[in-house]
Amino acid sequence: MLSNFSILHPYNGKFYHTADSTRFSYWLTNSGFKWCLAFMVLAVLYPINAVAGNYTYTMAFQAFLKWVPLLVKKGFVLNIIISFLAMMIGTAMGVILGLGQVSVYKPLRIISASITQLFRNIPWLVLLFIIMLTFPFEIETADKIYKIPDWTKAVFGFSLPVMANISEIVRGAIKSVPLGQWEAAESLAFSRQKTFWQIILPQCYKRMIPPWMNWYAILSMATPLVSLLGVEEIITLSRQAMEAENNNPELLIPFYSFALLIFFVYCYPIARFTIALEKRYAVKL
Repeated sequence: MLSNFSILHPYNGKFYHTADSTRFSYWLTNSGFKWCLAFMVLAVLYPINAVAGNYTYTMAFQAFLKWVPLLVKKGFVLNIIISFLAMMIGTAMGVILGLGQVSVYKPLRIISASITQLFRNIPWLVLLFIIMLTFPFEIETADKIYKIPDWTKAVFGFSLPVMANISEIVRGAIKSVPLGQWEAAESLAFSRQKTFWQIILPQCYKRMIPPWMNWYAILSMATPLVSLLGVEEIITLSRQAMEAENNNPELLIPFYSFALLIFFVYCYPIARFTIALEKRYAVKL
């Protein structure tokens, strides 16, 4: 059915031979940032002008502009902090878990694979709810009470599915190296450990970077989920700002469209850079 849509087929420009399911992504990223941005701005401005009742377009826009510094400096910055820390923690744990999946010790392989599959197949929002409600809100010592911010629990919650997917990236990258290289190293009297660290792993880095960046973009776009749990990121602050403006329904589109736009501006360069790396490090058969 998808083949009936010409937009999903490569045109005569700079397209690479990809599967049908990925052609739209290549079309989107090769269309040019300015065209995507122009489309999104039009999609934001037209409904605002169309639905404004008591609020004129100018009034709605002026009310929204007052809150932009807060939404960016206190809201979106927190989204970036959550995504960055969760990615770092998840990457560190995922690399260890991925190495465990290719271990020569069977019990370690089974445990690593089980943990990976568990957190790969749990809905992120459900996992966040479990962590938010089961982890303590504060730690009490003999003379002081330490409160645990909700955003730190969100970081840990996001790091678990990231850990599982990074584990699979590491396992897949290691398994993609031809077996002949292990055999050649063994014939040269290399130990398994030396072969892995000096021959196999250096080849895996360039294969792991593009999917790693892709997962960072996915994680960044998933951070608004924590707004359902009360973390004061950009979506939560948008709701609070609209409440301060008497909850005029005309403000829904500018506030949420701004959130959409700022995530697009942040994630689009990551998508472009990821595709560039995929082209550069593509395995030539």
